[in-house]
Amino acid sequence: QVQLVESGGGLVQAGESLRLSCAASGRTFLYNMGWFRQAPGKEREFVAAITWNGGSTDYADSVKGRFTISIDNVKNTVYLQMNSLKPEDTAVYYCGRSAYLSRVEYQYDYWGQGTQVTVSS
Repeated sequence: QVQLVESGGGLVQAGESLRLSCAASGRTFLYNMGWFRQAPGKEREFVAAITWNGGSTDYADSVKGRFTISIDNVKNTVYLQMNSLKPEDTAVYYCGRSAYLSRVEYQYDYWGQGTQVTVSS
């Protein structure tokens, strides 16, 4: 069974940076990975995605230029480097596995438990 575990969240001030990690067990070879986030009272929204070999990436407009997704196949880990954080980035961040390079939540079949990111102004 696939298990995904996020880490690296925390409380930071606006303008600071965090790097999130998503460690995977089980099969991820040839699967794509993505990051979504969910703020209180809101739907889960797409943040970034990456192909299994790191060859292609996709970003939500709200994070483009600030966030970078990367993948380490040896460590079976996907990362989200978040720079210039804004209060509106505050959310629980989830990583997921998908058969597609996708922005669509339902195309992801496994999810981690999430890690909290809080950005104060």
